[in-house]
Amino acid sequence: MHTDTRAVHLGVGYDHKGAISVPVYQTATFQHPALGRSTGFDYSRSGNPTRRVLEDGIASLEGGCRGFAYASGMAAIANLLMLFSSGDHLIFTEDLYGGTYRLLEQVFNQYGLQVTYVDTSDLEAVAAALRENTRAIFMETPTNPLLKVADIAATAQLAGDRGLLFIVDNTFLSPYLQKPLELGADVVVHSATKYLGGHNDLVAGLVVVKEEKLAEKVYFLQNSVGAVLGPLDSWLLIRGIKTLGIRLERQQENARVIAGWLTLHPRVQKVYYPGLPEHPGYKIMQKQSRGFGAIVSFEVTEEELVKQVLERTRLISFAESLGGVESLITFPAVQTHAEIKEEIRERLGINNRLLRLSVGIEAVEDLLADLEVALS
Repeated sequence: MHTDTRAVHLGVGYDHKGAISVPVYQTATFQHPALGRSTGFDYSRSGNPTRRVLEDGIASLEGGCRGFAYASGMAAIANLLMLFSSGDHLIFTEDLYGGTYRLLEQVFNQYGLQVTYVDTSDLEAVAAALRENTRAIFMETPTNPLLKVADIAATAQLAGDRGLLFIVDNTFLSPYLQKPLELGADVVVHSATKYLGGHNDLVAGLVVVKEEKLAEKVYFLQNSVGAVLGPLDSWLLIRGIKTLGIRLERQQENARVIAGWLTLHPRVQKVYYPGLPEHPGYKIMQKQSRGFGAIVSFEVTEEELVKQVLERTRLISFAESLGGVESLITFPAVQTHAEIKEEIRERLGINNRLLRLSVGIEAVEDLLADLEVALS
């Protein structure tokens, strides 16, 4: 079935009473039929029927063997990092989400994990960063916030040849537009707060694993640590995923128009959007995804314009996060990427003139009018 159809039918037919919308199993524990017997559910940390529908659903959408739902995207990444041991070396995308950087540099570094940050859109740079103790490659593609694009299949070949675990953060595109497991990745992770939820009303994380042996290890950690998604948020996420396709189609069409408009604006110096033919990752995106997503980052010509834009927009909200039906604008240097040292941000291009726009489903002419007032 098409991804759209799979998404719409999440949970349909699951309830034995015939409910089209899967029930919210708002319970901590489950009654045993008899000694030594179980319904398959014992305690909601270990498994909950509503969460199971979500986990099975995201596994189906991504083409994996098993899915796992967490209390946040950061909880999902933290759980994956627990697969590794002190002294292990990991390669990460250099211009990645600031929260992931903080988790690595201020939490897991005390447990002896070694991390090298590289431009994962440069396969030679990834290969050059490999060590004897390298155990995994973790990439964002497109990256947050500079929207660099990496070749997933080529990186998967590199990782596979060396027996490395290959993890892809697919938050920006979702399985509707990109399926890293089909391109050779071993694990996909999502901040499901974003496009999968789609309505800025929940916080959640998802992981999908391709092979059962690894899935057993991930489940052991999920159950042991217990940072699981509750049943009501699981239900909200199921409901959000059902409209993923139609939301993303409108969002990325709006993003395409806005990106083109920004490239012609005299007060905009640079536009980052992989759907522009001049973007370095344009051809790779055509090869490995069904679309270009709905995030547009852009640099204004002067630092003073940042404050003006953030204060003047009325339709586009100045807020962190992305992927919801409402358009949001973010200043990465002081919000999402503040944990990264200033000299590193400047080297990467996350400077004090960069803004990140998460394009929603509003009428595009209204969004353009809002941006015109803000930039004028």
